[in-house]
Amino acid sequence: MDGNELVAKILKSEGVEWISCFPSNPLIEAVAKEGIRPIAFRHERGAVMAADGFSRVSDRQRFGVVAVQSQAGAENALGGIAQAAADNIPILVLPGGNPLHWLAVRPNYNVSDNYRGLVKHVEAIYRPDQVTNVMRRAFAGLRNGAPGPMVVELTSDVLASETPNALEGYHSPRPATHVPSAGDVKDAAKQLVEAKRPLLWAGGGVLFSQATQELRELAELVAAPVFTTMQGKSAIDERHPLALGAGSGATTGPAHEWLGSCDLILALGSSLTRTGYAQAIRGNPFLIQNTNNPAEIGKDEAVDIGLVGDTKLTLQALIDEVKALIGEPRDSTAVAEEIAKIRADWLAEWMPKLTSDAQPLNTYRVIHEINENLDLENSIVTHDAGAPRDSIIPFFHATTPRSYVGWGKTTHLGFGIPLMIGAKMAHPDRFCLNLMGDGAFGMSGTDIETAARSGAAITTVLLNNGGMATYPGGFPTAREKYGVSHMQGDYAKIAEGMGATGITAKTPGELAEALKTAQKLNAEGTTVLIDVHSDMEGKRSRWDR
Repeated sequence: MDGNELVAKILKSEGVEWISCFPSNPLIEAVAKEGIRPIAFRHERGAVMAADGFSRVSDRQRFGVVAVQSQAGAENALGGIAQAAADNIPILVLPGGNPLHWLAVRPNYNVSDNYRGLVKHVEAIYRPDQVTNVMRRAFAGLRNGAPGPMVVELTSDVLASETPNALEGYHSPRPATHVPSAGDVKDAAKQLVEAKRPLLWAGGGVLFSQATQELRELAELVAAPVFTTMQGKSAIDERHPLALGAGSGATTGPAHEWLGSCDLILALGSSLTRTGYAQAIRGNPFLIQNTNNPAEIGKDEAVDIGLVGDTKLTLQALIDEVKALIGEPRDSTAVAEEIAKIRADWLAEWMPKLTSDAQPLNTYRVIHEINENLDLENSIVTHDAGAPRDSIIPFFHATTPRSYVGWGKTTHLGFGIPLMIGAKMAHPDRFCLNLMGDGAFGMSGTDIETAARSGAAITTVLLNNGGMATYPGGFPTAREKYGVSHMQGDYAKIAEGMGATGITAKTPGELAEALKTAQKLNAEGTTVLIDVHSDMEGKRSRWDR
């Protein structure tokens, strides 16, 4: 048995059922022989992003695995890996590696040298007897500590050699969780119950630790509203009376109001990273931060109490302490009524856009039709970078955990299509939809063919407005004189040419019917692209511009 065959057997023993790949790697044949399905994408970046999407909706119970070619393949994969690293997503990347005698020869590209600092951990297999130890460390890193990409470089001549290791010598690592100190939990609970206007800030860690029930219980216990980050969106049902909504750079009216007036923020499963793609902490609230990564405590914000540990366990400990302090849950009626009043006032401003019959279609009417026509509890929806992200985050109704996938501390155009393919592989019973612009389609549109070929039937709603809506006022001379940022295409026709069904929608009624048809076709295994003739809507629910 050679090294590639042993790696494949280890993946099989870890429950891996499929891998994304492109274009060539000896591991592809090895996993196929083990009954693991390889799915070839149209670009390495898309393959990585599909693995990312699979991991995002699997809450650290399963992991996306991607195999790419050495040299150029490993170089091309970097964009997708950077996205996963920025958002702390646990994926396993298995690039081919140069033979040993090429390692020091320029310009040969070595992953173990060049990925360092970008991923959680990277190492190469340099001897045939290292396979089981290296793979054990990789899966230990996927399951434990701060999540992120784990990379194993498969040195070509070493992995092609017979290995003295055997599958029986591989020991699958178990997850090891930890809780903050009892004293810190007690101090945090005391501050929380004494706060006049507390706010729970839910990040992606709430979803990854499967702590949505505990989040709701704590919110109801102390009558505190819940704001979710872009990655945390769907951590609470947004129909709950204490739900403020989510935020990227844009957010809801209730979230904006409470973020500016709260006297305490309890951030759960959040790095509190300062970025233009997130809401800022304003004023000077007492700040409690929970994360499983000690390096994130106080990274960008002055934190009063740090709670390093698993978010679910941390919430359970906080709930016990709070119950000991206050006994029965507090009355949340006044808080809920305040949230409802602010939301009503905010929506009154936006309803003309959300219900507009104007043609070309307004972006917000598109989002409204998605809300109205999807089975929200059995769907997974995501945005793409740019205008679709800031338009949909405040207005889409996330209901069940992972019914929405928010992303983007670094924002790669085109992520939505491969992300949804990965999500569909994780949850084949869900309707999986991504909203993207025509600019983003140029970055990953050919993976519509991957979805059609693989049977991972997804729906893409494409805003065909002929330009880059994120930069409506940018470079006016270049735009007017040379047509920079203008673009064109019959995207429904392109989708048809790649084995999908293309539908053109120019009116609200046509869009509603297209969404219903897409759900039916996806259930039958057919990928759909809805080419929506839309306008260059520039308004966002932001207060900083």
